[in-house]
Amino acid sequence: MILHAVYFDPCDDPEELRSIMTGLADLVGQIDGFLEFSHGPNIDAEGKSSEASYGFVCTFATARALATYAQDARHRALGARLVAMCGGAEAIKVYDIDTID
Repeated sequence: MILHAVYFDPCDDPEELRSIMTGLADLVGQIDGFLEFSHGPNIDAEGKSSEASYGFVCTFATARALATYAQDARHRALGARLVAMCGGAEAIKVYDIDTID
C-alpha cells in the first residue's frame, strides 16, 4: 500500500477547498487501485507542523496505482486548482509512503 499525504495552508476560500476535496474524493473507485481518501484540518498535536493547516491522505493499492492517479487529467486539473489556491507549488508538501505491513 502507498499512502500519498499532502499538506498545505489554504487561502481563505472554503468553497474552493471543499470543491477540490470533493473532486479528489470522487476519484476513489474511478481510478484503479485508488482505495481511500481522507482530508481535514491539521490539529498539530505535537506542535511540529504549524506551517500546514490542512491536509489529505490517499491510499493506493500499489505504486502503479499512484502513478496512474498522478497522470490522470482529473487529478491534474484539481491539483492545478490546489496549487493556485495555495499560492504556488512550493507551499504544498507531498509525501508518498510505501507502507510496511
